[in-house]
Amino acid sequence: MLARTDGGSMHTLRPGGFALLALLYAVSAVLCAVGALVPVSDRSPVALLWGLAALTAAGSVVLWLGRDRLGPWALHAAVLVASAALGLLTWRAATAVGIVGLGPAMVSVGVFSGHFFSRRAARVHVGVLLVLTTAGAVAAAPTGYLPLWLTTVVTVVVLTEVQLRISGDLRRAAATDPLTGLANRRAWQAAADRGLAHAQRGDEPFTVVLIDLDDFKAVNDQAGHRAGDALLQELATAWSARLRLSDLLGRYGGDEFVLSLPATDAARVEDLLARLRAAHPAPWSAGTATARPGDTLAELLVRADTDLYRNKRRKRGG
Repeated sequence: MLARTDGGSMHTLRPGGFALLALLYAVSAVLCAVGALVPVSDRSPVALLWGLAALTAAGSVVLWLGRDRLGPWALHAAVLVASAALGLLTWRAATAVGIVGLGPAMVSVGVFSGHFFSRRAARVHVGVLLVLTTAGAVAAAPTGYLPLWLTTVVTVVVLTEVQLRISGDLRRAAATDPLTGLANRRAWQAAADRGLAHAQRGDEPFTVVLIDLDDFKAVNDQAGHRAGDALLQELATAWSARLRLSDLLGRYGGDEFVLSLPATDAARVEDLLARLRAAHPAPWSAGTATARPGDTLAELLVRADTDLYRNKRRKRGG
């Protein structure tokens, strides 16, 4: 179920992107200034290097000062600016060595994108980067550059894909309950917060369900913890098969599970709970809460928890 929230959104970001990109911009400003002060040849694009030094220095300041306020679009725009700058430098490079010398900067853009953006967004950025820099290399047309350029392009693509794989594995490990494969508490809350905000903007229903297994301690005491773990895994698999793609099931802790149900009101949630009960014979109790205008996720969870223990007391008394 967690994979459904991992998503390929162009706006999926990890924390720290603005601070690191501000640092990369600052380093680029220094390197451009050094290249302008100490040109490697009389054909070096000194004016362009000074211009890019000023641009990246200003960009570094803006990214750093706005790191806590700027939206995802700003980070995407900053990476696109970096790609465009590399395209210009490639076009004005005088030799094959000068063109390929931009390879480390291209790799930095690719690896940064692979770490901080979603898989789809990172590939789009690397595609734009390679189109712009390849166009610049073709326009510059120094002799003997093609083999070295192809090596650079392949290196950028491979290292970006490696970073995507590593970052994806780390994100999944950080957001997944290792026993059941469901979203863990932190990941579920983050996704449910987004779902609630979306529902409130669209004036749509949104329901949260807390599920607590009945007499789970007896399973562990009588059959052992392996049997308890197996039961949790079976329930996660059985319930996941009965849910919609938009629903998110998570393990809240111990023998508690939690569900976020977009576009689901109090009347429809009973049908869903009936489907979950039919999926596995293990007994459990549930508490539900449907969002009211202005509700926060914390308030929904408190109401669902109150409803859960009300239902548990009713079971014990009846």
